[in-house]
Amino acid sequence: MKLDEKHLTQLAAVVETGSVTEAALLLGLSQPAVSRTLSTLEKRVGEPLFKPGKRPLEPTIIGQQLAEHGRVILEASRRASETILGFRAGSVGTVRIAGVPFFMDAFISRMIGEFQVREPDIRVDQSYGNLPELGAGIVANQLDLAICPLGLVDAAKGLTFTPILPGRNIVACRVTHPLLSRRRLSTNDLIDYPWIAPLPGSPLLADLHAILLSIGMTEISIRYSGGSLLSVFNYLEETDALTVLPHSVVFAHRRDRKVTVLPVEIPQPTRTLGILRLEGRPRIPAAEKLARHISTRFDDLRQLIKRHEDAVVWGNSPP
Repeated sequence: MKLDEKHLTQLAAVVETGSVTEAALLLGLSQPAVSRTLSTLEKRVGEPLFKPGKRPLEPTIIGQQLAEHGRVILEASRRASETILGFRAGSVGTVRIAGVPFFMDAFISRMIGEFQVREPDIRVDQSYGNLPELGAGIVANQLDLAICPLGLVDAAKGLTFTPILPGRNIVACRVTHPLLSRRRLSTNDLIDYPWIAPLPGSPLLADLHAILLSIGMTEISIRYSGGSLLSVFNYLEETDALTVLPHSVVFAHRRDRKVTVLPVEIPQPTRTLGILRLEGRPRIPAAEKLARHISTRFDDLRQLIKRHEDAVVWGNSPP
């Protein structure tokens, strides 16, 4: 015998409330409609569902057992409705986000943690990549958000880019580096020390080449390459090596790492860090909520980073 699931959920509501009228209000139905359902279900089952003369209504044994099945369906329906409401409000769901490694490690992962303290029912899947992989992931619907620096060339067709932080690169070194004791620095002073090469595919690699051109050299001594942000900091702290990093990344670790800015002017990239999305695709509310959180946090950070930049005495002596 196959029973209509809607009939079972209405029976469960009547048993739960003890009243046909209250059950109708709970389900958003009319009282006559629920009464007809109970009558139809009783005829289908061939047994009374409620004990006669009882107020509030009291189910019979078979009525109680069928109501238990209806309660499971009713609860699943309620949870489904809550899920839909939560999804629309951006309170539940999964956000797929990726970005360039150094910025993800320096800023974004911490911001995700802050976000999930407030939104514990949102899952965040994070990965890494450079602009080509990130753009492809967005287009292929494998990513909802990408955090990356973008240059003067606009985002690829079909993508939108929301700037969150102007770009500025610096030469980073350990806090006891010999060059920090010099009163004036020249880019030529950078020649005498080994370097850490940025990750393959990183825009920082092109920036390192721009530094070389400004010095008038075709190559420098690369002692270490391919490391994560943590490994780059670890290596810098133990050696007199230099590397090119976004100033904001060094700022983020100014208190917990023995790494600082070497106050020498270098060619600056025409890039801005921002959030990459697919244009025209219906946006996932949870992803938009995370994007707003990241943008707001960078709004707060921007002035702090600017004051830190202004505290560095920039300027090169003549070569």
